[in-house]
Amino acid sequence: DTEETHSNMAARPPRFVFFVVFCITIGGLLFGYDTGVISGALVVIKDEWDLNSTQQEFIVGGTTLGAIVGGLFSGYFADRWGRRTITFLSSVVFILGALIMAFSKHYSVLIGGRVVVGLAVGAASMVVPIYIGELAPKEFRGRLVTLNVLAITGGQLIAYLVSWGLADVHDGWRWMFAISAFPAAIQLCCLPWLPESPRVLIQRGQDERAHTILQRIYGNKVPESTVDDELESMRRSMRTETAASYRDLLRTVNFKPLIVACMLQLMQQFSGFNTAMYYSATILKMAGFSSTKSATQFSIAIAATNMLMTIVAISIIDRFGRRKLLLISFTGMIIGLALLGIAFIFIVGLVKITKDTCGEYIKCGACALDDRCNWSPGSMVCAPKSSTLYTDLTDNCEPVNGRDKAGTWLALASLIFYVALYAVGLGNVPWLVQSEIFAQGIRSRAGSIATATNWVSNFIVSVTFLTMTLHITASGTFWLYAGILLLGLVFVFFMVPETKGLKLEDVQKLFAGTGLPYRRRAVSRKNSQSSSVVGSRSTSGEITNTQLLRGSQ
Repeated sequence: DTEETHSNMAARPPRFVFFVVFCITIGGLLFGYDTGVISGALVVIKDEWDLNSTQQEFIVGGTTLGAIVGGLFSGYFADRWGRRTITFLSSVVFILGALIMAFSKHYSVLIGGRVVVGLAVGAASMVVPIYIGELAPKEFRGRLVTLNVLAITGGQLIAYLVSWGLADVHDGWRWMFAISAFPAAIQLCCLPWLPESPRVLIQRGQDERAHTILQRIYGNKVPESTVDDELESMRRSMRTETAASYRDLLRTVNFKPLIVACMLQLMQQFSGFNTAMYYSATILKMAGFSSTKSATQFSIAIAATNMLMTIVAISIIDRFGRRKLLLISFTGMIIGLALLGIAFIFIVGLVKITKDTCGEYIKCGACALDDRCNWSPGSMVCAPKSSTLYTDLTDNCEPVNGRDKAGTWLALASLIFYVALYAVGLGNVPWLVQSEIFAQGIRSRAGSIATATNWVSNFIVSVTFLTMTLHITASGTFWLYAGILLLGLVFVFFMVPETKGLKLEDVQKLFAGTGLPYRRRAVSRKNSQSSSVVGSRSTSGEITNTQLLRGSQ
């Protein structure tokens, strides 16, 4: 029967689906690599070019600034030109940005290259989840969209491995940036065989091409009648929709899912995770891992944890559901950040890095955070970098007693725990939910706003992290992130519904009417499983897709 066929398809999707997802998720790989490689490169660049903390923050923030623009405008062009064209353009821009960074001779040129790469990162982060979500059948949509997050984490892991391998190579940081051009070139080679989204083709009136692509996606094990039903469901949705604009996002029925998508993206960044990835080598040097290379090695362990736990998320997300994983993820991350703050009390102390003189710092960790100062292990004092009184000045901190060692390993353990819980839920669910909860006519535009929210908050966090560690201490910074996550946990409990197992055409109905979205889940799932039109009750009470776009004020 149809249900059994769908089950078989979900367990063994056609090879064509894997090929399509592989091609698309190269964008995610590049997203992860270009945001992750800066962690290792920055440790070298800051010494080579003698950069202060503000300059370091803007090198990190350059990609984020570009991603804000790329994420915001790519939604509009994805509707006009299609998902496939945006994927092509992002690949070209990835290559251009990689070359600019690799051959940069000045600080401003490097930032320019980071901004160019950011344009591609923003476009990829918006279009890839939507592209996969529109191509994937509902039975394994969660797993396929989450594969993009696996590609992101894989890109970050590759970035750390490359950074570790090139740490002691002359101009190694240039090769770190140049390498990102190769996956983009592979994606360009794949594009001739990459199909356009069937929903986009139906919007263009190309129903026969959409039917052909759907048949290849579902495979031979699914009867053609199932494909015909899916195509008709899409047609029916398109017929009831009218052209949408950004103004339609302010309508009640569209504004609710927009708030959910934007808040989840905001929480993903204000959790501090990407800061932990960008500055992981720096954080671990603060935590007592004495050399740049050893700090980078433990950064690799953190990135590997992120990737492995993303694989776990892929295996369970369509069974456990999005909402449950978010609740578990938020709770675990709060615990991890609280422990990380405690660890830094052992290492640095609750000391603001705002002393008038270097000699006022009594711990190496605090001394190393001040751009003016270095630590003398032999004399156990903090002195100006220019001092000639000490011959062993360094910005590396070696644990010297049991308290320091306990703090160092507690920092590493809590950071890995925090990353693991992030990867299980908050790292992937916002992108998945964003690809599911909007009606077809506004999906790209709404997705672009949510993606821009992600990158704006990413920029704010990335350019303030080191500054906050100076003014409210490292522990205070991590506890601030934990407090924000606590607010996010409350938001998820009351506002985020379960979307697993629903057609894209049905998910948006969760937000129709009054009441909290999560309370509507059971009724909507029942309606979806019985193949009835969700929300249809009577002629006067029917909820159409036009209403989803043009809902009441």
